[in-house]
This record gives sequence, C-alpha cells and structure tokens, in this order.
Amino acid sequence: MRNSMKAIAVQKQQGFTLIEIAIVLVIIGLLVGGVLQGQELIENSRVKQAVKDMNGTAAAVFAYQDRYGRVPGDDGPTATLAGRGSSWTSAAIGGDADGRLEVAVNATFNGAGESGTFWRQLKAAGFISGSPTDTGIAALPTNSWGGMVGVTSANMGGNLGGNKVCLSQVPGSAAIAIDGELDDGSGATGRVRATLGTTGTNTNPSNTVMGGGGVYSEDDSYTLCYRI
Repeated sequence: MRNSMKAIAVQKQQGFTLIEIAIVLVIIGLLVGGVLQGQELIENSRVKQAVKDMNGTAAAVFAYQDRYGRVPGDDGPTATLAGRGSSWTSAAIGGDADGRLEVAVNATFNGAGESGTFWRQLKAAGFISGSPTDTGIAALPTNSWGGMVGVTSANMGGNLGGNKVCLSQVPGSAAIAIDGELDDGSGATGRVRATLGTTGTNTNPSNTVMGGGGVYSEDDSYTLCYRI
C-alpha cells in the first residue's frame, strides 16, 4: 500500500521539462514563421501578376496596332470586322472607328461602349484569353485581388493623358510595390497614378491629383492606372 502511494506521488510530480517546453516553442515559432513567409510569397506573386497584367495589356495593344493599324476598342465598324473570321462575328464588337479610344473614367470598370469593346477585340484577335462574346462587365478581366482590370482614355491624376490600363481594389502595400517597380513610387506623379478607393469596391479612377503628396498608406485600397 505504501509503495502504491509513492508511485502516485511520483506521477503527480511529472510534467514538461524545460527542454520539452523549448522544443514546443521552437516548433510553434517555425509554424508561425512558415505561415507569415507563405503569406508574403502569395502577396509577392499577386504583385508580379498585377505588373504582368499591366505590361501584358500594353504589349497586346501594340501588337494589335501592328497587325490592324487600329486602336483596339475603336476598331470598326462591326460589319467590317466580321470579315476577319468567326471570332469577330459577335454583335456590337466594333468601335466607332474615329481613330481614338474613348472611355470616360466612369466607364473604366463597367464595360460600356468602347470600354468593353476594347477587351472583346483583343480577345477576338487572340492577344488575350477569353471569349469575345462576353459583354458589359463580363468582358473585363479580373485582377489578383478580385477587382477589375479596365481601361480609360480620360486624363488621370490631373495631367496624365493617353490610354491607360487600370486595376481596382489594390491594397496599399501592393500599390507601393507596383508603383515602385513600374514608375517613381508616387501615386501623384509619373506614368502610374493612384486614386484612393473603397475596400471591396471597383472605385473609378479620378482626374484629381492624389492627396498626401502621392504617398500610399498600407491601410487603404487604391485604383491604379498605368499609361500604355
């Protein structure tokens, strides 16, 4: 009986040693570090894809112009385009053929008029993937953060003219990286211009210069536009 009581006392005194606790803490640290590193890798891949989307759209526009001598989105009329082949026969795929792309800021992400026609013509020509029969907002690609990829010809950030490809719903940290890779790192100057957006919303770009000296906040979401 006395021996049994001693055995129970010994069992009650058993617990984790300092070495065991240290091993557990190291394992937890490795797991947390792995998760954080994985998140960073995912974010970096999204930034790289966004840069690829912008540069790829610009390259597709130049290739289209080389082949057809027209600006995608403006090329037309529809009846003329239908003669190019079956991918061109969907209705209302032609622009007004006045020699310029015309997409106001409020049409950047809704696919109306030449906003949607731009993407449909690039798809019909095979320069980007997707069906040229898609219409409206369905004609627009999506970006790495679930926002839209759109185009506008309106002045951006006060004085940036020309045709621009735009991304909506870009987190602040990603906007910093994208602008730093493609331009001067400021949302108010250079070839990349930013508009403060609303998280979860495809905020239209603005022709007003970005406030705060063009400094991005990691707490905010932005629409970025890149001149083609």
